[in-house]
Amino acid sequence: MGARPKLTQKRRTQMLEAAMEVIAERGLCDARIADVADRAGLSPALVLYYFGSKETLLTDALAYAEDLFYIEAFRELTGIEGASKRLVRLIELACPPVVRRESDEYWTLWVELWSRALRNVEAARKREALERRWRSTIAEVVREGQRSGEFGPCDPERFATYLSALMDGLALQVLFGDPAVNGEQANEMCLGAAARELGFGPDAIGSSEDEEGDGEREELAAEG
Repeated sequence: MGARPKLTQKRRTQMLEAAMEVIAERGLCDARIADVADRAGLSPALVLYYFGSKETLLTDALAYAEDLFYIEAFRELTGIEGASKRLVRLIELACPPVVRRESDEYWTLWVELWSRALRNVEAARKREALERRWRSTIAEVVREGQRSGEFGPCDPERFATYLSALMDGLALQVLFGDPAVNGEQANEMCLGAAARELGFGPDAIGSSEDEEGDGEREELAAEG
């Protein structure tokens, strides 16, 4: 039997995005190859042929969703000047004060990946790699702030591990609707922890969403 033809990036993305939607709607246990194929407009046999198994497809889809979040976050952070504002925005992305509908899917898939990593070696490997990259992003923002004098002395890697774990834990509580904490409180806790560790005042910075709101108000005032 001949070698399996290479899956094009476009076709792979098509299948992974379809799998993301199905998992977000039905969960891992109830996600079927047939549902993914139908969503992608392909045959179940073709999807299975390229990924080899349902397990591989679902694991790759979860890692792909996490990767998309990281790419979007990285792109947004590169457009913000100043390490303090970047860190504030990074915390907003991981622990948003208000959870919007478009972010629900990412959070659901993130939880599914972590759950799957408990029993699936490949999922565990991909989760670890993605988490390592996320912590590296935090650490680099801290180093930038230390070079510019915005942040005080601390171990960037250790702080990144601490902040990442804090954001993950609070995000889970918000996602599951724990009455003890909401999105706004989780965001404030993370900002407060960062301020204490790094020695900067988040209240004096303001969030990027506040700045967008100020800009809109200025435009309306000018039109008036």
